[in-house]
Amino acid sequence: MTASVSVGQERDPTPRAAMLIAQGEAALKQGSTQAAIDAFEAALTVDPGYTPIFLHLAKAAREDKLQGKAIRYYREALSRDPDNLAAIAGEGEALAEKGALEKARLSLAKVQSLCGDSCPETQGLANAIAAGQRAPVVTAEATIPDAPAPQSN
Repeated sequence: MTASVSVGQERDPTPRAAMLIAQGEAALKQGSTQAAIDAFEAALTVDPGYTPIFLHLAKAAREDKLQGKAIRYYREALSRDPDNLAAIAGEGEALAEKGALEKARLSLAKVQSLCGDSCPETQGLANAIAAGQRAPVVTAEATIPDAPAPQSN
């Protein structure tokens, strides 16, 4: 007997949602994150039950440097599908980008337990954590230069 992780087959989006998702992906490739977000939000309105739209929204939010918003989208996807590797890894990457490395490491451990060390999600998240490990920020101390001695007239 062997243990394995099975990922349920996600259904296809409605045709109109699929078209909007494609528009959003094209906008992201062109660097137009707001147009992408608009298209993905429209797709979500058309097909609110299609969970992968949240992954697209999260990706666009991360490209717009809105990691907190991206984390919320990943968590919505995870509330619908708790073992979604892309959502777990994406949330971990967004956490690492935000500087929450310990939480990102927890996501890495979960991804590793689901798919091992060689899967792309594990490697991408491990790389994001490594990139997030920077030298600690050192604040500069403000020093006031010695005031010149008052001159007598």
